[in-house]
Amino acid sequence: MCGIVGAVAQRDVAEILINGLHRLEYRGYDSAGVAVVDPNHELHRVRCLGKVKALDEAVAVKPLIGGTGIAHTRWATHGEPSEANAHPHTSGNFAVVHNGIIENYISLKKKLESKGFEFISETDTEVIAHLFEYYYKGDIMDTMIKVINRVEGSYALGVLCVDYPDQFIAVRKASPMIVGLGDEENFIASDVTAILKHTRDIYYLEDNEIAVS
Repeated sequence: MCGIVGAVAQRDVAEILINGLHRLEYRGYDSAGVAVVDPNHELHRVRCLGKVKALDEAVAVKPLIGGTGIAHTRWATHGEPSEANAHPHTSGNFAVVHNGIIENYISLKKKLESKGFEFISETDTEVIAHLFEYYYKGDIMDTMIKVINRVEGSYALGVLCVDYPDQFIAVRKASPMIVGLGDEENFIASDVTAILKHTRDIYYLEDNEIAVS
């Protein structure tokens, strides 16, 4: 099972995100990753094969600065365990974490490849990242609606866009996702245990309900 954590706050969130992944380690996983948007609206990502501890060590060497981020632990479904297949996946302005299975990803991948998009992983999730970049015309909510109208299957999505450095956007269908409300900071997670240290004000998203923070 995979794990998702996201946060937007008036402080650097990398430690919050990685600590949240540690709290989700009981779910089982083979790789982990984190992405943040820095104050200059640039996206930074670190991914590691193996334990969350390896992510801790990598970020200690090269700290991630930024108040908006997403993180993920992956259990391989499409594609072998590897750094290239680890989440978050990126495309242009976007970084995406995903739990679930996109059933029509092969047909979507073929269409995107015909539009010039290049794939570097074996995952269904990379299709979602490229769809965000393909449909994006400056409105993140409109883009999310277009993406979820194209994909078939189950999903919990957490998405960053460099044009929205103080926000993330999330949605779910048949895969768990919660929103946590804090004091001038908000969270998403696939399991409440990931964010209980920071808030007890929890909201459970319904299918196809979109959250923007």
